[in-house]
Parts: sequence; C-alpha cells; structure tokens
Amino acid sequence: MRDSDAEASAWARVDTTVPHSARVWDFLLGGKDHFPVDREAGETLLRLFPDFAMVARLQREFLIRSVRHLVQEAGIRQFLDIGTGLPTANNTHEVAQGIAPETRVVYVDHDPIVLAHARALLTSTPEGATDYVDSDVRRPDLILEEAARTLDFTRPIAVMMLSIAGQVADDDDPRGIVERLMRPLPSGSYLVLSDGTNTNPALIEAVTAYNQNAANTYQLRSPEQIADFFTGLEVVEPGVVPTPEWHPDPDRWDEPAAVISAVCGVARKP
Repeated sequence: MRDSDAEASAWARVDTTVPHSARVWDFLLGGKDHFPVDREAGETLLRLFPDFAMVARLQREFLIRSVRHLVQEAGIRQFLDIGTGLPTANNTHEVAQGIAPETRVVYVDHDPIVLAHARALLTSTPEGATDYVDSDVRRPDLILEEAARTLDFTRPIAVMMLSIAGQVADDDDPRGIVERLMRPLPSGSYLVLSDGTNTNPALIEAVTAYNQNAANTYQLRSPEQIADFFTGLEVVEPGVVPTPEWHPDPDRWDEPAAVISAVCGVARKP
C-alpha cells in the first residue's frame, strides 16, 4: 500500500466522538493534532489535576534523558518505542541519532491518527533506520515479529514503554506483556518504563473522570506495582523514582516530587 493510501485508510479509522490518549496527550503538550472531544477531556484533567500538563512535559524530558543515557553510557544503538504517541520535538530517533547516527528505531502505536502522521517519525539519518508498526501493545508477539524487519535481535535493544503499561488492564496481564517483549532480547538490552501512580487523590479523581468517556482507559498503579515490571532485570541507579529525579540535568530547576505522581525506571537485562 502506498503511503498516501495508508494515510487515507488511517484517517478513515479516526473516531472524533471519543477522546483518544495520544490526542489528549498532544493537547497537554501544546500540540495541534486533537479534536474538541480531546480538548474537553484534557481540560477536565487539568481542572481536576492542574499539574497534569507538567506530568506530560516531565515524561517527555525523561524520554530524552533516558535515550541520551542509553546511547552515550550503555552504547545502545537500537530502540523499540511502544506507545509512541503523536510526533513532537525530540522524538526517540532524533535524540538517539543526534548522538549516534547509525541508531535504528522502531515505533509502535495503534491510534489511527498516529499512523496517519507516521511519516513524520520516519525521517532517519542515512546511516540509521526508522520504521513504524501499527499494533496494540497487547500483541507483543506481532510487535516483535514486525520489529525484526528493522532491528537485529542478536544485538541489545532498548524497549521504551512510557505511559503505556497503564493503558493495559490487570486482566490483560501487563507484567506478562513486558516479560514477553523482553524474553527474546539478548543480554545487555534495556527496559525503559514510566507510568502514573495512585498516590495523589486529585490525580485519581482526574483519571476516573477521563476513563468514563475514553476510548482506552488508564490504570493508575502504586509505585511498588510499577517497580514490579522490572522484576528479573538490573535496575539502573537511582532506581524507580519520580520522573524528574532520574538523572536530572544539572541546570534543571527542582520540581516538587509530591505533585508529580508518576515514576520511572531503566533496567538492564542480565
């Protein structure tokens, strides 16, 4: 299928009657790819939890720092970014290839509007490569099969899962999904994961209101439950911590961790 045909097919699948997480996240980050229903959901989140936009921004900053760390300090040259979201500034391949042009990146998302904009994610350096897989995180075997077209599974791969495990209900076994994604990867691969926590009553109220009308509900979990996703892996210091506390930039002004209500971690497969 030609790119233009794929885009047209993706746009045909877009439902503008219910909010979608990628579009709401785009609204919170100040983007332009959202509809009135998404803005309404985002405004509800901000009314009930005014720090939600800060959470979104800090998560993007964590992505940048974690990718930079893995490329510079761990020598990673392959990334599998699941739950990509809409293209914005400093996407995974831009950060990684800005340091190591030969880096290869595969993006995964199932929101049709993300697919419609996927070509913006495929602007690779000549030395590297990027690809896009249209799949739900609940289909890890398909994701791995499709990613193998671009990534070399004999060399370490970093799996990025930012605010995506929270979109998987407990009944769908999110920890099992993470394990299935990591199992075929070689030693020296990494898991990068972050999600919202159930430690802030205002955030719980905001997410509960969002879930009433959302196409995909979001599950807040305890910091301990999120840390459990890293079981069997070697967690990089400082551990599973609030997002602004993971390898903060030296000139970054301090954010009050109590209002962040999201934790993150990076871990190596032995």
